[in-house]
Amino acid sequence: MPKAIFWDMDGTLVDSEPLWGIATYELSERLGRRLTPELREITVGGSFAHTLDVAAAHAGVELRPGDYEHHKQWMYARMAQLLEGSLEPNPGIRGLLASLTAAGVPMMVTTNTERVLADACIAAVGADFFVGSIAGDEVERAKPDPEMYMEAARRVGFGPAQCLVFEDSWAGMSAASAAGCTVLGLAAEVPAGVVPFDPGRFVGAGAADVERWFSELGSSVR
Repeated sequence: MPKAIFWDMDGTLVDSEPLWGIATYELSERLGRRLTPELREITVGGSFAHTLDVAAAHAGVELRPGDYEHHKQWMYARMAQLLEGSLEPNPGIRGLLASLTAAGVPMMVTTNTERVLADACIAAVGADFFVGSIAGDEVERAKPDPEMYMEAARRVGFGPAQCLVFEDSWAGMSAASAAGCTVLGLAAEVPAGVVPFDPGRFVGAGAADVERWFSELGSSVR
């Protein structure tokens, strides 16, 4: 069994990525040019600063002092509106978290989403399942930098190689892998050192399944 498990939030625990997509496309339109689907894809799982840089470059807009704060205020207000609807955990997540909690496995949420928005999503899943969380505005360098996962390992008191990570974005998978964690990537294409994993396997799964996944797959990337 892994000593600890770190969960990405958007797209992994909850299906909030489509909402981020709506807000990101609208942000790009406010800057003057709608992002292409390919450019939108490279913003998935990244920080707001990265998203704004991509959208501004695509629109040919030079960002000036104060623009970051202005656009961030709009983006977060828009996301708060979108998140007001019913936000449910992804299939199988709540049952799996309950089983892991009963087995005594400490878990943390590790998300590039900033705290002001992250707490609502964590609450929708069940904050009591986790011993803590790290939001994007609580580290010096957000994913794809490994800082967040190194800090998560430090907080639970285990080496990164003893910790299992579930991630769905390229930025997040890269960050966790660079930190030295065992990473199951919920995507068709994953970075080197990450094991592809079908999130459909969460449905009906419990702590014993996670122990088997970690044992069988973890040894190949640790």
